[in-house]
Amino acid sequence: MNDDQYDYIYKIVLIGDSGVGKTNILSKYLTDTFSFDSKATVGVEFGSRNLDIEGNKIKMQIWDTAGQERYKSITNAYYKGAKGALLVYDITKKPSFDSIDRWITDLKSNADEQITIILVGNKSDLEEHRQVTMEEAMTKAELHRNKSLYKFRNRIY
Repeated sequence: MNDDQYDYIYKIVLIGDSGVGKTNILSKYLTDTFSFDSKATVGVEFGSRNLDIEGNKIKMQIWDTAGQERYKSITNAYYKGAKGALLVYDITKKPSFDSIDRWITDLKSNADEQITIILVGNKSDLEEHRQVTMEEAMTKAELHRNKSLYKFRNRIY
């Protein structure tokens, strides 16, 4: 199907520190697969999924960005035109949560003002190793939701 045959095309970016599980989120969503052996993303990876919602043909373009600092100049360019961002942190690695403010600053500098951001606490299967409480995550999401330039929707599982 050509792009002009869709009613809507949405670009979504997956962002967050290296190792938080962005690639596995993408893989699970697109192909229902999970890999314990996934490697760090180099630059950006791309996938898409077609949806039919209430008769509307929708194409979801999902961009999996590298979390390493050395790829920042490359990945920031992919924020342009994105309608949404999944900001992913690892619930078992507090430093990945502490980086959220930096990622939001990058989005503010490079993405559309109306981007919808969803905070995702990943690796909930490792609950016994949790370093970020639900309360901390809810507080962070609420803090950013109240800022005037960006919508920040909190969905924490």
